[in-house]
Amino acid sequence: MIRSLPLIIVLLLAACGTDDARYVLATPAPAAKARVAIATLEVRDVTLPAYAAASEIVVEEDDGALHRVKNAVWADDPVHGVTGALARLLDEATTAAVAAEPWPLQDPAQARLEVRIDDMIARADGRFEMTGQFALTSPDGVIRDRLQRFDITAPLPDRAPGSVAKAAGTALSDLAGQIVQRLRR
Repeated sequence: MIRSLPLIIVLLLAACGTDDARYVLATPAPAAKARVAIATLEVRDVTLPAYAAASEIVVEEDDGALHRVKNAVWADDPVHGVTGALARLLDEATTAAVAAEPWPLQDPAQARLEVRIDDMIARADGRFEMTGQFALTSPDGVIRDRLQRFDITAPLPDRAPGSVAKAAGTALSDLAGQIVQRLRR
């Protein structure tokens, strides 16, 4: 029995591994940089609904139920991936230096962005839907505090995981565009 223990451990560890395909949130590059009133912006961890915060990629079926796409998971933790992608999009699209929390510089950021996503669903009807609200705050009053709801849809040609990743990235890019517009005012 003791001699077979290493073999049992190896077999158990092999059974724990998965061969799921991993998909990266695919965000398009912003078209141009916009001049904004702040020099620095901290992006707080994005709040996601439980089904979107899980590592499994889910899609809506015709009956309205959300089902896991077989053998497909997100390449990164969804909260970390969405937060990082949004920070990168805003950094590339504005004149501000943008980073996800925790703020990496000694001086605090001039403004803070908090995003709460209520729905982030690959719909059965060929749309990717993302709804929620974002808040821009500035402890030092560099900009006025703002709270805005968003309702974004992106085309979803099929419910394959690569298409879901691309549509999610497009929706996130559209959200970044809305945030940039608020920062320009």
